[in-house]
Amino acid sequence: MTDRAQRPEDYATTYVIGAGVGGLVLAWELARRGRPVVVLEASDRAGGQLARQTVAGLDLDAAAESFATRGGTVATLVGELGLADDVVTPAETPAWLHRADGSSTPLPATSILGIPGVPMAADVIAAVGGGGAWRAQLDSLIPGLVAAKSTTLGELVRRRMGVGVLEGLVAPVVRGVHSMHPDELPIDRAAPGLIGAMRREGSLARAVQSLRERAPAGSQVAGLRGGVHRIVDALVAEIERFGGEVRTGVRVASIEPAQADAHVELPASAGLDARNPAEAGNSVITTEAGERFEGQVVLATPALLPAEARPESREITLVTLVVDAPGLDSAPRGTGVLVAADAPGVVARALTHATAKWAWLAEAGAASAPGRSRHVLRLSYDERPADPAAQALADASALTGVPLADPVGTAIATWSRASRAVHAVDGMHLVGEAGSGTGLAAVVAGAREQAGRLLGSSGDDSAPA
Repeated sequence: MTDRAQRPEDYATTYVIGAGVGGLVLAWELARRGRPVVVLEASDRAGGQLARQTVAGLDLDAAAESFATRGGTVATLVGELGLADDVVTPAETPAWLHRADGSSTPLPATSILGIPGVPMAADVIAAVGGGGAWRAQLDSLIPGLVAAKSTTLGELVRRRMGVGVLEGLVAPVVRGVHSMHPDELPIDRAAPGLIGAMRREGSLARAVQSLRERAPAGSQVAGLRGGVHRIVDALVAEIERFGGEVRTGVRVASIEPAQADAHVELPASAGLDARNPAEAGNSVITTEAGERFEGQVVLATPALLPAEARPESREITLVTLVVDAPGLDSAPRGTGVLVAADAPGVVARALTHATAKWAWLAEAGAASAPGRSRHVLRLSYDERPADPAAQALADASALTGVPLADPVGTAIATWSRASRAVHAVDGMHLVGEAGSGTGLAAVVAGAREQAGRLLGSSGDDSAPA
């Protein structure tokens, strides 16, 4: 075992398996309260889906580029990491919708996840047509308790406002933001407080208006100057400052309960044996290199969950294009485009015009190529195209309405996202998307809650010195 595992401590070392944001946040919470903690990551870097990539000389986010401001979960973390002065908000220019008929129109100004607050507004009619808008207006005549027991966003919108708004507005937005159809998205995760507001206000549209009016001033999302991947570097530095370790390139081969005969093998395809999981107390970890560690184990990767408990996942491919295009200088599609699922001739589900969305990135692009109208576009795909770079260039030209020449830089990244959270697995501590759901705010909140439970179970929930 390592010296850290053998040194006398009041508490056993906690080994966090996986260095995604959930694992890093939990490790930091323990380390700054004096707990010995070691993070073991199989890949060659920490951060999971918060990653840096360099394209045409620009340091960019390779996955998530922003975080939800609702609840202040991530903003609080960013402040505690000393990055508050670098928090930035996106341009107020609205995003656009690329419709099923191939046309494009701005998204409704008063809406939540595409649900309109004013169904007969001109921008709603432009998006879903007069018939779809009239059907949505019937929401005002339906008693507020109708559909109040809906469990998914899709069920709620379908019953209150009809299929036109659901498929023409809400589905493209949810697909772009959450990588799923509204029928798969729980309401309490998508829009906390929406059902309560509907009961209170008497209609879904008035609920949207009410929540928008009560929301704090400012954007619903924020980013970091230089990219949100900076959170990872700050977390690793903080863990190490408090005496913790983050080790990359370490693959776990087995976990066995300490002082027990049973051995739990972890082949890559099988995960932990659910009939004999690692106990919530001390366990012995063996790596593929033959190292052995003993301590408390927290799983921060779904790969080591029992096969029957492992959440379904879906792959998402992000193609980043750096282009020189004067036609994009006016941001013809605002900060980006969300695409209807059956839109002809386009494979991407969303496009983000990153240099139109983030002023800091526009400045960096201009500085890297003076006078060249340099822009950064990000295109998301539910399935990896056969030729991602060529498909992204074609889709970007179609969605922006600007014929684009060959890019000066291209990056392609494919990520696996958990489709749902695993709320409990006997004998295991779990953080990350598999335990908390998708989205940086959910992952951070879940990791802090789990850290609180671990600290509380040992009688120490004090704040750091």
